[in-house]
Order: sequence, then C-alpha cells, then structure tokens
Amino acid sequence: MTRKLLPGILAMAAIVVAANILVQYVIEDWFLTWGAFTYPFTFLVTDITNRIHGPAAARRVVYAGFVVGVICSLIGTQIIGEFGPLVTLRIAIGSGLAFLVAQLLDVAIFDRMREGAWWRAPLVSTLVGSAVDTAIFFTIAFAASLSFLEPANDVSWAGEMIPLLGVGAVVPLWVSLATADWIVKLSLALVALVPFRAIVTRLTANVA
Repeated sequence: MTRKLLPGILAMAAIVVAANILVQYVIEDWFLTWGAFTYPFTFLVTDITNRIHGPAAARRVVYAGFVVGVICSLIGTQIIGEFGPLVTLRIAIGSGLAFLVAQLLDVAIFDRMREGAWWRAPLVSTLVGSAVDTAIFFTIAFAASLSFLEPANDVSWAGEMIPLLGVGAVVPLWVSLATADWIVKLSLALVALVPFRAIVTRLTANVA
C-alpha cells in the first residue's frame, strides 16, 4: 500500500513545500501571496487518493503532508527576514492545525458522499475543508484576541482597520487577507474538478 501511495505522498509534499516558499511573495494590491494559488491543490491530492484508495489511505497522505509542513515551519523559524523569523510560532501553529483539521475533515466528508455524483464529493469536501482551513489559520495567526499565544510577536499591523478587500465594510486587515484567500480556494475548488475527473478516470482505467 505504501508503494501505491508514493505518488500521492510525493505530490502532497511538493505542493506543501512550494506553498511554503511562495507564501513569502506578496501580490501587490490583491491581499494575497502566490502561495494561495498553490496550497489549495493539496485538497485535490487528498480527494484523488480517497477516490482511488479509500479514506484510510487518504489520511496517510494527509499525515505525510502534515509532517512536511512541520519541517518547513521549523526551517522557516530559523530564517531571519527583514521583520524577524519568516515563520512565527503563531503562524506555525495556525498552519499546522489548519492543515490537519481541514484535510481530515475533507477526507471524512468525501467518504460520506462518495456514492453520489462524481463531482459532489470532491467539490463539497474541498469547499468545506477550505473554509475551515482559512478560518483556523488566519484566526490563530493574526487575531488580536489570540495574542497571548506569542506575546513577543507584534501582529498589530494585521489589526489595522480598512475596508474589506478595499471596498467593503471596515474590518481588520487580516479579515481581508482571509477573505481573499478563501475566494481563491473556492475558485480553485471548481477548477480542480477537471484534473480530478481526468486523473481518476485514467487511474481507474489502468486498474481495470
């Protein structure tokens, strides 16, 4: 089974590493980093594994991705940027917890809906998982109410009150960051249905 899961594990690891690197690069005026366009594909890997090998195998791929993410966070804490370590304690906790909870939730929802129309399980599980992922990460990493997690880390910049995405109601900056991230994840959840269908069809045909 481990050998069969190797492609999924490697794909998950590659996406997690890429997202951790690209998250350092901000897209001006978009409230986003390039990592936002990479990370959502972890759900695609999880869903393909779930469809082909089942929920237990999908969870193993998720755990592998979690370990890689933890390693990336540990490395990031040792790299000092202009404003301190690239990865703070709050970001490390938020990232790890968000990934694990959201991905395992994705696995559970997908498995519950796997007998329905082919698109329903990957779409619904990814939409719910993505929303939970975004909520957990940005709340833990930047909400002022959780500043006790890392008192020495000044994230007051994230609490600056601005219009939502530059045009809506006035909210903390981190809420705009979370909203932009969530919109990208929702969009990519729809886009990912195309490779999901193609890859699953091909793998299923090979097995047959």
